[in-house]
Amino acid sequence: KLQEAQKADSLLTKRQKGDLMFFMQNYALFYQNFPTSHLPLVQKNAWNVALVEPAVHYKDNLVSAKITPLLGMHIYSNRHGAITHRWFGADMYMNIGKNIAVYGSLRDNSYSGEYLSSLPVNAARLSQPAYLNDLPGVEYKEANYGGDFSDSRGGITLHNEWGSIGLIKDNVSWGDNYNGSNILSGRAPSFPMITMKLKPTSWFELNYIHGFLISNVLDSSYYYIEQHTIDGEKKHYRPMNKFVAANMLTFTPIPKLNISVGNAIVYAERSIQPAYLIPIAFYKSIDHLLTKGIKTENQNSQFFINVSSRNIKHLHLYGSMFVDEIKFSRFLPSNPETNPISYKGGFHLSNFPISNLSFTTEFTYSTMVNYKHSIESLTWASNSYNLGHYLGDNSQELFVSLQYKPIHKLSVQLAYIQALHGNEYSYIRRSVKEVISQPVLQDITWSNNRLISKASYELWNNAYAIASVEYNHAKGYNVTSTPIEAEIRKDAQGYLDMYSPTFYQGQNITYTIGFSLGF
Repeated sequence: KLQEAQKADSLLTKRQKGDLMFFMQNYALFYQNFPTSHLPLVQKNAWNVALVEPAVHYKDNLVSAKITPLLGMHIYSNRHGAITHRWFGADMYMNIGKNIAVYGSLRDNSYSGEYLSSLPVNAARLSQPAYLNDLPGVEYKEANYGGDFSDSRGGITLHNEWGSIGLIKDNVSWGDNYNGSNILSGRAPSFPMITMKLKPTSWFELNYIHGFLISNVLDSSYYYIEQHTIDGEKKHYRPMNKFVAANMLTFTPIPKLNISVGNAIVYAERSIQPAYLIPIAFYKSIDHLLTKGIKTENQNSQFFINVSSRNIKHLHLYGSMFVDEIKFSRFLPSNPETNPISYKGGFHLSNFPISNLSFTTEFTYSTMVNYKHSIESLTWASNSYNLGHYLGDNSQELFVSLQYKPIHKLSVQLAYIQALHGNEYSYIRRSVKEVISQPVLQDITWSNNRLISKASYELWNNAYAIASVEYNHAKGYNVTSTPIEAEIRKDAQGYLDMYSPTFYQGQNITYTIGFSLGF
């Protein structure tokens, strides 16, 4: 893509040309020779080691490799106190010949501060599966109040000019968005998957994954036995298997218009079902074939649609739907039931009427139980984090952003986010019709209004300095309507504790400064 942009650089602004050359430097090793380095420590034969833009490069006739350090610190401060987030690690990327790529990274993260040490473990953590924020999902190490965790990603892919297959562990995002997808958002912790991408023509593209999710559900029939004492044993129950198969078929009938359709299935068998390894298939039909003959509960299937148009100069129009289940009779005004669907739509206007200025408006609306299931191991989640939009079901979000890039490497953004969440319902099979017959957002149980001002400057490739000021007002509400069987009813503080970390509860002005080396 960068080389395509380089060929059409006459269409770019001065700032965009500077950004292009800047980004090309990051990939120089893989299409020409060593990138330009500052304060080189080693520069001979196949090796190049630099201190500024720190990296170790290696290149010969077969292998091109790059190792870079990962390092960063963000300091957050508001009326509650201060939190320091530190991380360090390394990132490696290697091309072997023309058709094999290998990559890997490890980041060790730590949150600390007197504020965190004064709270119980769960209250101190900023990211939890139930929290309605867009922070990355993590699994914490056990003995730490603030939330230490590590993040390891990597993979190997076999590729050519029209496609690739791979075995990777990474985050994946499907669906156009500027503030969180409602299909696959990439917020859940990374998970291993088999991937396939094919683009044999200009008008068709296939993306497929078969993922190995983390169920966080114990299998009562599967355990290890430990010699716990001299005379006693202890059973350690293992998690249930959980898999996802998903495809996205993208058609481009005319240039700059992409129409994508896809479907997915979450299943929890003892082993991989080979039928779900088929990249182009309608998985719900396969599920019926496998389960209806013995009249057992089937798996959890979904389908989705995404449309993206850049046919109007300067304007990106987009929309997506995540459909858990659909009956067209539910669209009739006389039917009180609502289909479990998440909708997203928006536009992004850039370089008009002012060069280097962009304006984005995005709206997300999700009905009840569209990401849930009555069987816990079949939810649209991994590590208990929703794979879709961070607000979950029965929610609504308005996102408005103004971004300005006055000079090369500097970005300034002003954004407003209004997030609303309605009644919280469990997916109870016998009560699901009653749940989807309730009005969407019948009662507002939680809201969070955010006004964000942020500036970032890229010192060199993948080295950022950031500063931001954010006002937020996170609030819970007392609900007076009569609860139904499947509803989880709390008071105002109960909803606030369920959905917001203590650090962001109430009205706050949060100041953030930080730097990062590597992503």
